Amino acid sequence: MAPDTSRIPGTRRLWLAGTVAVATIAACVTAIVMTDRGVDEASGSLEPSPVNATLPGLISFGSPSPSPTAPPKGKGGPPSAEPTKTPPSRHTSTPKPSAEPSKPTAPGASSPTPVSNWRSVRAANYTDRYWHAADDSVALDRITSAAAAEDATFKVVDGLAKSSCYSFATADGRYLRHRNFVLREERDDGSSLFEQDATFCARPSSFSGAVMLESVNYPGRFLRHRNFVVRLESYQHSDLYRRDSAFRLVAALGD
Repeated sequence: MAPDTSRIPGTRRLWLAGTVAVATIAACVTAIVMTDRGVDEASGSLEPSPVNATLPGLISFGSPSPSPTAPPKGKGGPPSAEPTKTPPSRHTSTPKPSAEPSKPTAPGASSPTPVSNWRSVRAANYTDRYWHAADDSVALDRITSAAAAEDATFKVVDGLAKSSCYSFATADGRYLRHRNFVLREERDDGSSLFEQDATFCARPSSFSGAVMLESVNYPGRFLRHRNFVVRLESYQHSDLYRRDSAFRLVAALGD
């Protein structure tokens, strides 16, 4: 189309400048498109970004990560070197000495063997009360007469059922034995049951110079006083039980 020569002077020059500008822009756009295409073709030979490997459903083309040298703890790996815990024994609640003593130790004695086998048994927590054989039980009494002192004196002998333990004989030849879990004096009937009921093993006590006396046929049961009656009861983890089951073998009151 021929330019309109009827327009005012200068219009033709403006039209030509606009045409040149449009052509320049078109050339720039064409160059940019060609450059981007070349970059895309060159990048097509490269491996996909490993970021895609983290997306679900896509196959990773990145190099695999090295496997750990050992599986993490708790995932099937070898057990850690933790110390072995030993389960408690059946009588962990019951105090036991490392070895059976040959004789109960009297307070202040330098030898475990008493000078005399005749002894009285005093409570560790009631120092004015002693074992006293009376009626059908052994009570924990205050001794106020010569007759009571004789009934509170016992001969400590080798255990009838176990020689490393002890039995307590009275002056008239009877023995202290538990029956219905109450300590009492009875005549030996020669039975195995009687010998076991009359045999007690000395165990360490938390009181200095005192012992606990465990039944040979009821392990874990100890002589203790309750309501001032000497009984055979299971060991309890209490200060009261440990006090009530601690006894000292002292000089005979009947001498």
